[in-house]
Amino acid sequence: MRILGVDPGLNRTGYGVIETDRPEMIRLLEAGVIRTSPEDGISRRVSDIYTHLSDVIEEFRPNVLVLEKLYSHYKHPTTSILMGHARGVVCLAAGMGGVRLESYAATRIKKAVTGNGRAGKHQVQRMVKSMLGLNKAPEPFDVSDALAIAVSYVYIEGVKGEKVKRLKG
Repeated sequence: MRILGVDPGLNRTGYGVIETDRPEMIRLLEAGVIRTSPEDGISRRVSDIYTHLSDVIEEFRPNVLVLEKLYSHYKHPTTSILMGHARGVVCLAAGMGGVRLESYAATRIKKAVTGNGRAGKHQVQRMVKSMLGLNKAPEPFDVSDALAIAVSYVYIEGVKGEKVKRLKG
């Protein structure tokens, strides 16, 4: 089973593709970050995110795409709105690519990966490094968060084939 985790953001969208058939054997296939520039304007930025993520979906053919549920803090509503643009494009890429979409609260992802729903970014990063047997921690945090999102799916849903059927193709 292939799982694509995505940490959407308008400036940086992290992604990570893992493959597994059981929780104790998770293999990293690809991870990276899609960067956009504020000078390009919103339409160009969301287009770039969509294009790059669609390429990842086409190349790796994940069974499921997983991302965080949108969270809005009353002190920073603009941040949530901007992230919503990126998140919407990620959902579109999943739909157009025929990939099942799942989303979890950030606390559920952190609990699945670290055992602590309030874990910090460094703790999540260290656990991802350990779980994937990497020589160094994935950077930036957008990448380690995306990988944590993908890994959390393995522990939350399991890897039974009947749970993650592709929508098409």
